[in-house]
Amino acid sequence: MKTGVQQIMLGKVCRDEMSAKAALERIKAAGYDGIELNRFMIHPSSMMVRMLTAAAGMPAGNAGRLDWAKLVSGSGLEVISLHTDLVSLEKDLHSHIEEAHTLQTSDIVITGMYRFDYTDEEKLTDLTKRLNAAGRKLKENGVRLLYHNHNIELCKTKSGKRAYDLLMEESDPDFVNFEFDSYWFTEGGADAAAWMEKLGKRMKKWHITDRGPADDKMSLTPIVKCDSRELGQGCMDLKRLYAIAEKNETEAVVLESHRNWIDKDPLKSMELSAKWLAERRTK
Repeated sequence: MKTGVQQIMLGKVCRDEMSAKAALERIKAAGYDGIELNRFMIHPSSMMVRMLTAAAGMPAGNAGRLDWAKLVSGSGLEVISLHTDLVSLEKDLHSHIEEAHTLQTSDIVITGMYRFDYTDEEKLTDLTKRLNAAGRKLKENGVRLLYHNHNIELCKTKSGKRAYDLLMEESDPDFVNFEFDSYWFTEGGADAAAWMEKLGKRMKKWHITDRGPADDKMSLTPIVKCDSRELGQGCMDLKRLYAIAEKNETEAVVLESHRNWIDKDPLKSMELSAKWLAERRTK
């Protein structure tokens, strides 16, 4: 599997072109193959959008003012995939396809739906139809569509089915596949390994982080408050998950965490996680 870092980890350190270039150099030096970009971070966005994403733990910094195609090309990294949202993709499919080609990436990833009721089967059926339609058009232009989960897809519908099951069953594997996030399903109380087994070869990409105590949230009582951790530093059985991903022939594993970094430094955090990934590659 190729390895990469999600651009969201760089929001606080990309103040200008020089700092962004330095961050990419450190990612390359740590042994990663690429970076996964977000459309809202590679284009200028309004102050309101930046405030909302920062409030959600995903600060974009000044990234939208930079030439990311040039930065990534000069770093020796590849663009593993491009994240967007379905509404934007549907409104301007052509620009998404052009951008994917410019960035030389084969995958566009939908990152879940905003203000969407995942307990409503009719809405889920309509969503899969939209995903299938968008995926068909992308495939005609040499680009794949992947769906990225959080924990909301674990909601049950009135029939008792999980929303994620319906997305898997009703989406066409010729046009829609998956970037599985094991942290979010674990956070939702699910068995990430079981879901990875169920996805099989439809699991094209894997979002990874470990899970454990939140370092900056000490409690008076002995209650562990969980957050992301560097790989191998938490309580998730990542070795087992890695083996399943290899069996699934997953193409790339992408590191993503929003906070709780060692020394509050996302670059130090990704470097520590890189050591765990390097150990897997040599075994």
